[in-house]
Amino acid sequence: MTTTAHGLTELRALAGKDLGHSAWLEISQDRVNTFADATNDHQWIHVDPVRAADGPFGGTIAHGYLTLALLIPLFTELLDIQGVKMSINYGLDKVRFPSPVKVGARVRLGAVVASVEDVPNDGVQMHLDFKVEIEGSDRPACVARAIYRHYA
Repeated sequence: MTTTAHGLTELRALAGKDLGHSAWLEISQDRVNTFADATNDHQWIHVDPVRAADGPFGGTIAHGYLTLALLIPLFTELLDIQGVKMSINYGLDKVRFPSPVKVGARVRLGAVVASVEDVPNDGVQMHLDFKVEIEGSDRPACVARAIYRHYA
């Protein structure tokens, strides 16, 4: 279920809130290939299913940075921010990829608002703890702390 926040006051009130989980998203070979083309990263472990079948993961895997890039669309399922003039992605802290995402696997995002603090120019900075989970796995694909700024 999507949480909706109207303005900075409601964003501040989200500190400590667990935003739940996004829907599951299947990672297809087409998505991996498209990402490889966009980033010019055509390592065989991502784009060559025949060769990767004999590799360490038994098949192709998603790029770690593809998994990271999915934070944005998956996060939009969790939080709808209204009543602000501008929102920016300010950065990331401590990104890790504990487990590879095999092509064909499904992932989802879990998010917790770790903190919200005021910043200059009538804004707030949110720190969000993200975890990209792999269906059926005890180990996440990605854990990261994202930082967003929102201005009134």
